[in-house]
Amino acid sequence: MSGKIALALYSGGLDSILACRIISDQGIEVKALKFVTPFFDHHLLDVRDVYCAEIRDKYGFEVHLVDLSEGYIDLLHNPAHGFGKNFNPCIDCKILMLTRARQLLSHYQASFLITGEVLGQRPMSQRRDTLRLIERDSGCEDILLRPLCAKRLPPTLPERAGWVDRDCLYGFTGRGRRPQIDLAHRLGITDFPAPAGGCVLTDPNLADRIKRFYAGLFMLEPEQFQADDFRLLLVGRQLRLPGGHWLILGRNERENDKIRAFAGEDDWLLHMPTRPGPTALMRRAGQLLSATANEAEALALAAGLVVRYGKKTGDQRAAGEVLLEQADGQRLLSDVAPLSDTIFQPWIV
Repeated sequence: MSGKIALALYSGGLDSILACRIISDQGIEVKALKFVTPFFDHHLLDVRDVYCAEIRDKYGFEVHLVDLSEGYIDLLHNPAHGFGKNFNPCIDCKILMLTRARQLLSHYQASFLITGEVLGQRPMSQRRDTLRLIERDSGCEDILLRPLCAKRLPPTLPERAGWVDRDCLYGFTGRGRRPQIDLAHRLGITDFPAPAGGCVLTDPNLADRIKRFYAGLFMLEPEQFQADDFRLLLVGRQLRLPGGHWLILGRNERENDKIRAFAGEDDWLLHMPTRPGPTALMRRAGQLLSATANEAEALALAAGLVVRYGKKTGDQRAAGEVLLEQADGQRLLSDVAPLSDTIFQPWIV
């Protein structure tokens, strides 16, 4: 071993796996940082130990999960380098991750950074000029090594100092993946994921929903945004009630469980205790609705939606009971009629 430690930006894809292996095979200890946000891979925080053990067993290096949610949520208000095709700030995303990785160098006693980037692979974030910009704005000039395309870039400090043998690096370029797949086979890596997006900010439908959220879709101020707001935004039926109140309805038992798990003390939960149906969550209702003139109306609409999407009685959507759960207790709403589709269709997000 050289005694050096490298921090890697680890996406979980083949390119980042290869970058880690190329450097670790030169006797350098690699610690892989897996950044997570509400928009990609946040669920891994719930299975941290299992995930880290799986990566170690498969690929032979340690992975560390780093929650980047707080900074990422702020970033989306106004990314310096703009958005991609949808609501994806790819350049600023990479700058943010590298900045955080650079800040963690001393924590992990590491000397330099590596990524799995390939020159020309992505039109927005992996052009030659963009790679240079990312290095500069993240403060990683000369300590950022890209093992898969290093031979097409100027030598970095780890190469010049002899920590890394440049002759054992690669000069891949372009969008084709055959060279990476061939290299994986030579390194004995056969179990690797197929290329996939993974970031919901690149999904046209979900990205549009998130963009509207930032534009003031619901009665929330930007400084109130939390990671679980975005996790909620991606589950269930989303509705904007009159006045801008936010309601989420589960579509099945799994979504009902998720919604309940994401509920905060200021949220109201509604469900039918005697009939199968959705769990509904009114976000920040304790703050925005409690003891206001709109409370009774908003609560009636939410309860009516719970009954509307509940299981029918025979062929009919009959009235039912809805249990309201608040921070200070529970209340049973009796004889709640299902809300007519013509009323709430315009509220669907």
